[in-house]
Amino acid sequence: MKRNIYIFQSGELRRKDNTLLLEGENIKRSIPINAVSDIHIFGEVSLNNKLLVFLSQNHIAVHFFNYYGYYVGSFYPREYYNSGLITLIQAKHYLDAEKRLYLARSFVIGGVLNMSKNLGRYGLKDLESEFLNSLKGINDIGDIPSLMAFEGNLRGKYYNAWNEIIGKEAFLFDKRTRRPPENPINALISFGNSLIYTTTLSQIYRTHLDPRIGYLHETNRRSFTLNLDIAEVFKPIIVDRVIFRLVNRRQITEKHFNNDANMSYLTRKGMKIFINEYEKKLSETIRYPNIGKVSYRRLIRLECYKLYKHFLGEKPYTPYTIKE
Repeated sequence: MKRNIYIFQSGELRRKDNTLLLEGENIKRSIPINAVSDIHIFGEVSLNNKLLVFLSQNHIAVHFFNYYGYYVGSFYPREYYNSGLITLIQAKHYLDAEKRLYLARSFVIGGVLNMSKNLGRYGLKDLESEFLNSLKGINDIGDIPSLMAFEGNLRGKYYNAWNEIIGKEAFLFDKRTRRPPENPINALISFGNSLIYTTTLSQIYRTHLDPRIGYLHETNRRSFTLNLDIAEVFKPIIVDRVIFRLVNRRQITEKHFNNDANMSYLTRKGMKIFINEYEKKLSETIRYPNIGKVSYRRLIRLECYKLYKHFLGEKPYTPYTIKE
């Protein structure tokens, strides 16, 4: 079974026959190529052209993170499911204001519904009702900036409610800060979001979709935007629930953070704890209509297929919303 590889050590990653070999000062690790799904690099790792060709031939993406654990970019092999037709249709949906707005609204609706489920799960019924009622007017929002402002306002209320969900003084939420995250709770959100963005990108890679064309997030100088759109649906039910579990069970505490000036970030040990729980979450299964049990990782791929059918005119896209 293929799995994600996370590399924290520094050294050289190279090809040796049909194996990946990581060599450093205190490490020599062999990884069979047929056991690798994606590679996430957090350490100072050198690569060469021979390795990149090998990874491309085996359809393996490599995601790079900086010293603080935040995503900086990906080696995205040539799309082996590449479809010029789908790319053209995606572009038409982006250029058509009404079609773009439909998809952008759908991603926001999915995110808001899943945030509301989290609120209800932790007993915040009044706020859950407020979120659900707010969606009644979403079809009256006629442009992307207004839609993003609507989503941002609800997300701010949602994050403020985390103080009741988590209730740990060291993880109190005041405001969302990203670049850099100023405290542990913001550091957890940023780190988790980086992971879901790369997970979603990897699932898009295994479909006919072009990740460069997004609808809620502007398609501009960013390399990829569709993964950001799809991730809006899944952040509440994957990333946020991982954070709640880790903090409430005290698997992650203040000792798992470094604080430099106005910046907070996870220690290497903290990152590993988070990734371990994140991978467990992605492996959890739920029952999916007409299919049966699927993992959360597979669920993201199914969301891509729903978009594919939408672009082909087979079935309008509706976002996944969790039942509980």
